[in-house]
Amino acid sequence: MTRLVTPRLILEPMSLALVEAVFRSDRAAVEQMVGAKVPAAWPGRVLVERAFSASLDAIRADPETRLWGDRLMITREGNERLVIGSIIFHGRPDASGVAEVGYGVEESWQRKGVATEGTRAAIEWALSQKGVRTVTATTPPWHAASIRVLEKSGLVRVGSEDHELLGEVLRFSRSR
Repeated sequence: MTRLVTPRLILEPMSLALVEAVFRSDRAAVEQMVGAKVPAAWPGRVLVERAFSASLDAIRADPETRLWGDRLMITREGNERLVIGSIIFHGRPDASGVAEVGYGVEESWQRKGVATEGTRAAIEWALSQKGVRTVTATTPPWHAASIRVLEKSGLVRVGSEDHELLGEVLRFSRSR
């Protein structure tokens, strides 16, 4: 998988080795693999498992499917490269060509447009991949900032649905 570069970001592909280092809380290994400093409040195993919707064993069983399109968001601004977030897909697209995207940005980098910049680039990449027809995303209806990111990334609201943990979520979509 190729690295994506935007005006302010490098979207570095995630590998199984990188995910394993994150699960081990091995900051030094992660920083060495991506050539960037990781945030002080690095996510723990529970957050990573929730974000990936899979355990480490499930990721290890089929990393190419589970890590499809997943990237760390690294800033290109300033003298020091910093990991400021991530963009993940919920695995390889299903048989109908639908890929679901999610993202997270460190609090100190929120409200600066980097979530939109990175998410838009990841969506463009996904829609250019063979067999991908649609990219979707969900967010709670009260999360105004997330709604703005999804809309600015080119997705449109297509409905709402019940989520097992979050209750009602809004569904957004963009097709080729």
